[in-house]
Amino acid sequence: MADRYIEVSLVKRGVTGTAKLLDDRAPVTCAAVWDALPLAGDVYHAKYARNEIYALFPPFAATEPPLENPTVTPIPGDLCYFSFASTELGTKSYGYDREVRAGTTVVDLALFYERNNLLLNGDVGWVPGIVWGQVVDGLEALAEACNDLWRSGALGETLRFRRA
Repeated sequence: MADRYIEVSLVKRGVTGTAKLLDDRAPVTCAAVWDALPLAGDVYHAKYARNEIYALFPPFAATEPPLENPTVTPIPGDLCYFSFASTELGTKSYGYDREVRAGTTVVDLALFYERNNLLLNGDVGWVPGIVWGQVVDGLEALAEACNDLWRSGALGETLRFRRA
């Protein structure tokens, strides 16, 4: 299979990077995401994982991908996939009060933009993510925009994933 690439963008800030899908390491997850593209949603900045931004989506795969290519220590440029039940995240303290409804599942697509991340949640413990992509171009500009998002706020910003 030929390499596949996507664009990862912070739309309002006008910043885009290019990521390579890791089809050889996470084939089921890559297929699910690729088939669902384009995807875009309100962006959030992580509280616990440190240098992470993400958007939340309704489930888009026929069945949730298995935990393939897992990590609890993502590195800069990693794109991770998480799936959560509403009982895990359905609280205003996480900022999910609009997207997460009782009895639902939510998919979290995340970009890690700097080092020293640890996927440990105070409520549930370790939260392994599926690494399905790696930013190969534009990470420096994305990281700068992510830091700005952390300092000046995410309100009105969109995280977008689409085929390159």
